[in-house]
Amino acid sequence: MAQFNVENSQSPPSGPGLTHHWPEALRQVAPVGPRLVGGTTFAGKSALDMAQIQILAQACLQGLDAARQVVFGWQRQGQSLEDIYLQGITPCARLLGEWWSADRLDFAMTTIASAHLQQLLHDFSSEFLQEAPRQPNGLSLLLLTEPGAQHSMGLFMLSEFFKRAGWTVTVGVPQDVAEFKRLFQSDWFDAAGISVSTDRHLDTLRTLLPQLRDNSDNLSLRVFVGGPMAFVAPERLQGLAAQVLAEDAPTTVTHITQAMLAAAVSAS
Repeated sequence: MAQFNVENSQSPPSGPGLTHHWPEALRQVAPVGPRLVGGTTFAGKSALDMAQIQILAQACLQGLDAARQVVFGWQRQGQSLEDIYLQGITPCARLLGEWWSADRLDFAMTTIASAHLQQLLHDFSSEFLQEAPRQPNGLSLLLLTEPGAQHSMGLFMLSEFFKRAGWTVTVGVPQDVAEFKRLFQSDWFDAAGISVSTDRHLDTLRTLLPQLRDNSDNLSLRVFVGGPMAFVAPERLQGLAAQVLAEDAPTTVTHITQAMLAAAVSAS
């Protein structure tokens, strides 16, 4: 997914019933006021800025309804759901992680806020898919997290962009290596993508992926890997018998789709 600069992020703003639950390190700093954005407009529909991303993070801490209202406000300002996904939800998830790493949020609060953020993707899925619909292209895709992954929001968002481009998509969040293998071999797929967040299973994947490709129903299966590791340590993903992609969701979809369609034309 796309990278965003959050070096100047501040602490989350306070909200009713929240402040007394925050860790002491968070309550000691001055919060940002709890303003919503429904009444303002963008000049030329400029990108969502860090102040508005903080507002979404605050809303996710307050509850799912509050988070939805922020998204509705952005839509009223003229932002498409694609803009909101890439310029709002993605950096908000990163910001929540930064606050947790800095001990400004505890694990429970971070988990709840992140769950609300991911639920937004599910809530707006139908609308997002209709925003720029395309005819089915006949291609099928398997998207998997690494075994035992704790987070799948980025993978789900990527799946939405592939669906909107006409792909048939299967998403899996395997709990262990055995389930990873089972999902990989569950059907015919034209391509498979794996999101790698940690280095826990790199050695396993390095051994496993060539075996799974050799035993696949599709001997021309195209495999790619991405996720956080592709951005922070792409060299660690070399040698996985897969193409490493460190691009945002739209670029990844365009890249893979064009390559697959070109290969189909060459083979015909």
